[in-house]
Amino acid sequence: MKLFETIRNIWKIEELKSRILTTLLYLLIYRLGSFVVLPGIDPTELAALKDQTRDGVLGLLDMFSGGAFSNASIFALGIMPYISASIVIQLMGIAVPYFQRLQREGESGRRKINQITRYLTVVILLVQGPGFIANLRAQSAGAIVEDGFGFFATSIIILTAGTMFVMWLGERITDKGIGNGISLIIMIGIIARLPQNLIAEFVSRLEASSGSGGLVMLLIEFVVLFFVFAGTILLVQGTRRIPVQYAKRIVGNKQYGGVRQYIPLKVNAAGVMPIIFAQAIMFIPVTFAGFVDSETATGFAAIFANFTGFWYNFIFAVMIIAFTYFYTAITINPTQMAEDMKRNGGFIPGVKPGKKTVEFLDSVMSKITLPGSVLLAIVAILPAFAMMAGVDQGFAQFYGGTSLLILVGVVLDTLQQVESHLLMRHYDGLTKTGRIMGRSGGGAAIY
Repeated sequence: MKLFETIRNIWKIEELKSRILTTLLYLLIYRLGSFVVLPGIDPTELAALKDQTRDGVLGLLDMFSGGAFSNASIFALGIMPYISASIVIQLMGIAVPYFQRLQREGESGRRKINQITRYLTVVILLVQGPGFIANLRAQSAGAIVEDGFGFFATSIIILTAGTMFVMWLGERITDKGIGNGISLIIMIGIIARLPQNLIAEFVSRLEASSGSGGLVMLLIEFVVLFFVFAGTILLVQGTRRIPVQYAKRIVGNKQYGGVRQYIPLKVNAAGVMPIIFAQAIMFIPVTFAGFVDSETATGFAAIFANFTGFWYNFIFAVMIIAFTYFYTAITINPTQMAEDMKRNGGFIPGVKPGKKTVEFLDSVMSKITLPGSVLLAIVAILPAFAMMAGVDQGFAQFYGGTSLLILVGVVLDTLQQVESHLLMRHYDGLTKTGRIMGRSGGGAAIY
């Protein structure tokens, strides 16, 4: 079989085998650390914290940390502070001239940006750490064996060190392993919930076999899930290729340029970020309603607390479409693309260099972002339709939203790197025809 032959080929390549084993080792260390509880906490008294992280913003954090948040482990804050810091630095690179300068300085600028990102991560951790301890005191005060300043200070230090260690693991995976380390750590955290949710869905279908079709409905759910995965792969990989012609240059006896290349403009250039932004804002009314004693505010918040309601999903979808346009506008710079093209002697056939090229690229991005944003909104609200169809809430999260997009994107990027190693050593790729394409040419992070 093709599959077994490919596995044998992978095992024949010593470097690739070493990288895969190194990646698995680091991921295993991360998963083991997710179950190491903070000193001074009784893990048997964390039921209230686990209930609190079933949904909402904390549920999202618990998903990204692979359950470490609800376990009050040393990795409770996960990798999200680093991702938050990276997003802030990325946005500052658009508005602040100093960061724009660093982005143009190549490798030295990238190292400086990475250093600033780490410092900002520590600052975020020193804010989130006390917040986590305060929430733990409010929800599961009985879990703290001996509360006091000593527990508070040591817990914050350990939480900060834990996230920095997870960052280090991610960087080691990127350098010594296969795939993007940060993305793989998030993906493993999401997959860690799959067996438990799958068993819960299987048991619920068996218990309700007489009323809701039982195993037949479970089979239908898997078929629908397959098509959802296929559609998400198309969304992640969808691109509009813009042809670019480069002028011929003769240096000595060699000819440079004179060939046609393509700029791949992605249908979903914003990735998963619009969903994360929209989810964070959708939770704000529910949070504020807890501090206001008013029937109107409570009723308004109830709309945003009903994840399967029409108004919640309608507002959620509209916000995702708006954020997709916003995030695409600040990350894709047609002016910079046109300048780089002109500097390298390239032009789009039929389009004048300079302002006309900027207008053409901007027009194309606007046209392809509309279907991309609508499809992204549909993927985001699919879990609500799954829950309305009777799918268990935990298992329904794999029908769309951030979970599905991250899983598909990271798996594609990792498989692309594996295939590159195979083809470089003249073995067949992972598919009989064609090549596996990642999200943006290989190894891109999810943020």
